[in-house]
Amino acid sequence: MEAKLYKSMMIILGLFLTAAGIKLLTVHSLTFGGTAGVATLGTFMTEWSWGILFLIVNLPFFILSIKKLGWTFSLSTFLCIFLISVISDLMDFVRFPTITPVIAAVIAGLLIGIGVSFVLNSGASLGGIHILALYLEQKSDINRGLSLFVTDFIIVSSAVVMVGFKKALISIIAITIASYITGKLKTTKKPAATSTLYAPGKTEAARNN
Repeated sequence: MEAKLYKSMMIILGLFLTAAGIKLLTVHSLTFGGTAGVATLGTFMTEWSWGILFLIVNLPFFILSIKKLGWTFSLSTFLCIFLISVISDLMDFVRFPTITPVIAAVIAGLLIGIGVSFVLNSGASLGGIHILALYLEQKSDINRGLSLFVTDFIIVSSAVVMVGFKKALISIIAITIASYITGKLKTTKKPAATSTLYAPGKTEAARNN
């Protein structure tokens, strides 16, 4: 019971830190990688909130997760996606200080890196690219930080048209820091849930024990 409570608290803390980092990037017209970056770019093109867009962008990954990873992991992931969407939209009422874009990218990278690490190390996920990163680390032993960096770099690079070359370049600072921290802060012992999550021939109940 205490272990589950501790993990739940770490997940909530991680979601708050991640949402704060994403919001800091948004208010400085910077972006991020993964589905978070896609949602951020969406806020520049529409009047929809980041939280709503993040939910929509992650729906295809949620469906894929149900088919490949089972209901238990998928529902946990969807809950995290929903909570960070709500937390992010609530942060619209918080006034963030205006700082230089470079400093904002550094701080955001630290917040997101630590926040995502808390979530992943507690056996949860933020969906999208994070599911892919966990899968590659489990199947091919590819460091999840490297996977996140490569995919995020591609997404942010494609955002040059939206935010301009300078801000896209500054945004890469954030994903570099976040990816490095996520790779370094991973737990050395894999949780039981992920150690059997992808084992072939297992039932869903066995995969998610």
